[in-house]
Amino acid sequence: MTPTQPRYRAQRSITPLLTVAFLASGFISSVWAAPTVTRLTPPSELFTSGQAAPLIARFLPGQRFDLQATIAADDASKSITTVQFMVDQKPVKLQVSLKDCSSGCLPKIAKNSTIASARAYSIMTPGVHTLSVKAEQSDGQSVLAQGNFEIIPLSVGGHKVKNIIIMLGDGMGAAQRTAARIVGGGYAQGKVITPLAMDTFPVTGMVKTSSLNSIVTDSAPGMSSYVSGNKNNNNEEGVFPDDTLDAFDNPRIEYLSEYLHRTQGKALGVVTTADVFDATPAANAVHTSNRGAGTGIVDQFLDDRDLSGLTVLMGGGRKWFLPSSTPGSARSDKSDYAFSSTDAHTALIAKAWGAKSGKLDTGRDLIADFQSAGFTYAPTRSALQSMDAAHTERLLGLFAFSNMNVALDKIDGRRGQASSLGTRVVDDFGLPDQPMLDEMTDKALAVLSSKKNGFVLMVEGASIDKQAHNMDTERWILDTMEFDKAIARAQDYAKKHKDTLVIVTADHECAGTALIGASMVSDAQLIELGKAGGAANLRDKVVGIYAEAGFPKYTLASDGYPQATNIDRRLLVGYGANPDRNEDWRTNDRPIQDSQQPFIKQAPLNAYPANATDRDVDGKFLITGQVPGSDAVHTATDIPLSAFGLGAWSFTGVMDNTDVFFKIAQSAVGGVVLPTGFK
Repeated sequence: MTPTQPRYRAQRSITPLLTVAFLASGFISSVWAAPTVTRLTPPSELFTSGQAAPLIARFLPGQRFDLQATIAADDASKSITTVQFMVDQKPVKLQVSLKDCSSGCLPKIAKNSTIASARAYSIMTPGVHTLSVKAEQSDGQSVLAQGNFEIIPLSVGGHKVKNIIIMLGDGMGAAQRTAARIVGGGYAQGKVITPLAMDTFPVTGMVKTSSLNSIVTDSAPGMSSYVSGNKNNNNEEGVFPDDTLDAFDNPRIEYLSEYLHRTQGKALGVVTTADVFDATPAANAVHTSNRGAGTGIVDQFLDDRDLSGLTVLMGGGRKWFLPSSTPGSARSDKSDYAFSSTDAHTALIAKAWGAKSGKLDTGRDLIADFQSAGFTYAPTRSALQSMDAAHTERLLGLFAFSNMNVALDKIDGRRGQASSLGTRVVDDFGLPDQPMLDEMTDKALAVLSSKKNGFVLMVEGASIDKQAHNMDTERWILDTMEFDKAIARAQDYAKKHKDTLVIVTADHECAGTALIGASMVSDAQLIELGKAGGAANLRDKVVGIYAEAGFPKYTLASDGYPQATNIDRRLLVGYGANPDRNEDWRTNDRPIQDSQQPFIKQAPLNAYPANATDRDVDGKFLITGQVPGSDAVHTATDIPLSAFGLGAWSFTGVMDNTDVFFKIAQSAVGGVVLPTGFK
């Protein structure tokens, strides 16, 4: 047994970090009858490996978070009777709940374990603090374990940011940004003709994206890191991992929106082109270890609005808001939660945080409940445009049953362009009157502008990621362009409101996207080469690299999107984190099936291709992938972050995703000292 294994029982006798207090006797044999601490939260290297650094958990002065420990009794005949948390050797004066793991815990957790929780703890004193837990079992033996966390100091002075706008391009790495620039901006002799809005931001840095348990993050901890200051496990948002089965009882971390609403009265807006239950939007206001628990997630949006300050919520996801008796509804007890008043473990969440207890209510009409809470409801683009934002206190927009249609299909719908099935894709999905992301951003800003204490607004371009997973090149490129048009709206707002900070970033890169060059042939020639098929035709005669790539020339229509994507000498994109796929380099007239759509098994959606190997089969050009399955995957690659407005100059260099949270907080809470010459 080594000092890097503090969770094992022998570690109690050989490390100063985990010691045994002998309360019943002085015999050395008592060591082997003592309990064991198997998890201490917040997570720390001090507990995990015995090393004081690096600091894992960091918080703002006064930011709330839960303390938790899992303690295993020595054997099945004993139980844990008392638990005391201490910070810097001083007892924490909060109620501690004890959960018996005889049921409701993970299978790997011993049945004689107990989970102790103290909820909504906070401390103002900056610096590194020691967290200790002392537990005693029924025979009097006890154990002491230690970890640490840090409170990050905020300097006071200067101008405070009133409004924070986080523009989150899901899956948007450097290649995605560059592709949108090539298609939307054009090049002349190596110079960009029209830059992206995000390219005009004065400050850019790079962000490291790893989650708490992997170098490759998913969207839940990717977003949560920016707005909680802490790492989460993959699939988890706004919580630390625990040892229970309940997806809604994990140790919570106070979000940026919750902290600023509680301390400054700021409002929260969440806008996305995804289903609103999806990981990125939810990781701004919802606390759960299961990003897929849709019913409970959307309920928590409304029920805990007094914690988050939720004022605007727009995107897809109507299926979660409809009573279960309504066709298309996805409400289910399996994805919901209800904290029992008789269960001390979960009841303490509601008591300490002021959160609602929830209930299993598949028949709930959540749209009506939002309206009863003062939200104006917009089910279509037309309704959104006709809404008087000046007289709208709160706004709910649900424009699709699940994820919204992507930009390419919305644009084709507005242009009246049909797919190979003879219908518009937006008609096939059943709700064709959907807004573009910049239109949603405009309305969100109009509603939030009336909030005297300012706001936090998160706007997500969601299908940059979703279509990169599908390796559907033109769909994610146009979604990146749609996202950039929304960025321009946020930038315009910040130019007029000098106390506004705008950040453009991503949660991770998706698909290992690479801009490999351009086609060497016309589109008509490409079609003929596709009929001949095979790598000799579709690779060797088509793919132009280096000087042969030249500069693809796309012509934009009056709506700001390409008149056509199947152009001569088009941009060619490859993938480095891809499964097997067929490729003919031409735009797919229909997207791949979206399994989250409630009517996906019905015509006409059931006729859409199921995965990338179902497309472009006639070309007989199979590209073998590096990953299993049918979807391209996220990568661990650093991603760019660009900033504009008050406080932008702190976002330089290479930073951790959790650093972004503290930089935002410094701007909004401590204030910004402007650089010399800044106006």
